[in-house]
Amino acid sequence: MEKKKVKIKAAVEPKSRVIVSVRDKNGKDNALVVACCCNCSISPPMVMVGIMPSKYSYHMIKENPSFVVNLVSKNQRDIYNYLGSVSGRDEDKLDKINKRDGDIVNASILTDCPVNIECTVINSIITGSHEMFIGKVECIHADEDIINEKGDIDYSKIDFI
Repeated sequence: MEKKKVKIKAAVEPKSRVIVSVRDKNGKDNALVVACCCNCSISPPMVMVGIMPSKYSYHMIKENPSFVVNLVSKNQRDIYNYLGSVSGRDEDKLDKINKRDGDIVNASILTDCPVNIECTVINSIITGSHEMFIGKVECIHADEDIINEKGDIDYSKIDFI
């Protein structure tokens, strides 16, 4: 099959459908939809999220270097779409969303999401349009019905967006 050159943009289609929740130094919460998210270390476990400096949440993660990665299933499609289309500059996006404080990090856990990963920022790198925040995984919460007999998350039980 013949290959054709295409417009240069993000080379790998983003597949992560996550919501990252953050809190500023004054205790104000926010959350944003993030497409740039991946595991970046197994030992110790670390996750990397990319946030553009123009995003409202950017100053929050800089002031309070912690975040929660909330994995999203199809049940949270409305929340996902809402958080991805409205800026925290314009309204309190988490006012009507079920949340609670993290156990370890100073950020909110979105309790309707099936998995919540509390992270402390240990480093970051500017890669162009995004700053990639590397977070050490401090704690993982999962809905009881997706945990297998070994105590691991059975990701096949999550109907991801």
